[in-house]
Amino acid sequence: MPNFQINIDESAGQTKLQQLVHSFTEAISNGLLKVGDVLPSVNQLSSESGFSRDTVFKAYNILKQRNIIESAPQKGYYVASESFKVFMLLDDFSAFKEQLYQSFRQNLPDSYSVDLLFHHYNPEVFRQLIENSLGRYSMYVVMNINHKNIDPILEKIDPNKLLILGMGKPNNEKLNFLLQDFGKSVELCLAESLNQLKKYNELVLVYEEKSTPHPPETVLAVRSFCKRNKIQFRNDKQLNESEIKPGQVFFVIRDSDLVRIIKTCRNRQLILGKDVGVISYNDTPMKQIVGGGISVISTNFEAMGELTAEFVKNKQKVAQILHTNYIARESL
Repeated sequence: MPNFQINIDESAGQTKLQQLVHSFTEAISNGLLKVGDVLPSVNQLSSESGFSRDTVFKAYNILKQRNIIESAPQKGYYVASESFKVFMLLDDFSAFKEQLYQSFRQNLPDSYSVDLLFHHYNPEVFRQLIENSLGRYSMYVVMNINHKNIDPILEKIDPNKLLILGMGKPNNEKLNFLLQDFGKSVELCLAESLNQLKKYNELVLVYEEKSTPHPPETVLAVRSFCKRNKIQFRNDKQLNESEIKPGQVFFVIRDSDLVRIIKTCRNRQLILGKDVGVISYNDTPMKQIVGGGISVISTNFEAMGELTAEFVKNKQKVAQILHTNYIARESL
C-alpha cells in the first residue's frame, strides 16, 4: 500500500472511527491512494496504527458501504473508486439557491457526494456547522454570513479546499472566492434600463438593512444613479400597499414585497410595466413568467454553480467577482 499518514486529532470532535474513515477518503481524494491500490489487512493496520481490530473492521465496512473499497479472496481490501465528499453551506433555501445547487451538482461526477446545509444567517449555527465539519470533507463551499468580513471560523479550513460564495471581503490572498458586486454593478444595470425608468415619476427602493442580509451598498448605488440621472428617489424601509400609485417604479430585494406589489396592482387594475414598474433582485424561473415577466438585476446562479463545480473538481485558485446582469421584461 502506498505510504500515507493517518491523522488523529483528539480535539477534532470526531471519534477515532470517523477520523480513520476520513483518513482513507482524504488520501483517495488527494491521489495518495488510487483505484486498485491494495490496503493493509485488518490485523496489519491494527498492529501498525494502534487501532483496535474492531475499529479497523468497522471503518472498512463503512468504506465498503459507500462503494469506495471492495474486498476479494486472496487480494484483500482494495480501492474500488475515487471518493470526494463536499461540504456545502448556503445561507438559506430559495429558488435561485436551488438553481445554484442543481447546476453545481449536475457539473460534478457521480463519485462526488455533497452534504448541503443552511445557516440562515445565524452566527451561532454558522460556526457550529463549520466546527462540526472540520476534517470530514475533501472540499468546502461556504456562503459567507455577512458582507463586511470573512468569519474567523473559516480560518480553520485549509484555504486550498475552501471556496467562499456570495458576499464578503477576503483579506487573505490565499482565499478562493466567487463573490457578487452589490454596488457599482447595480448602477451599471440601472443604466441599461434608463429609457424605461424615465417613463416613471419616482423610483422607490424597498429596503431595510435589519430585515434582510442584502448589503447596504445597493442603497448607495441606486441613490447615486438616481441623482446623476435626475430621477426622484425614495428608500422605503417597508412596503406600504396603500401608497402604491401610478407613475412609480419599485426596486424590491425581497420576493415577498414583489408578490405584494403584484397583488396590489391586480386589485387596483394597475398594469405592470405601464402604470407601475417593478425591478426585482435575483432572477428565478418564476420571474420569467409571472406578471408577464419581471425585470431583474441578478447574478447568473447557474454559472456560479458551474464555476463552483470546476473549483471542486480541479482545485485551482479562483478569485472572481461575478458579473451582474440586467434582464428586461414586461414589468418595466
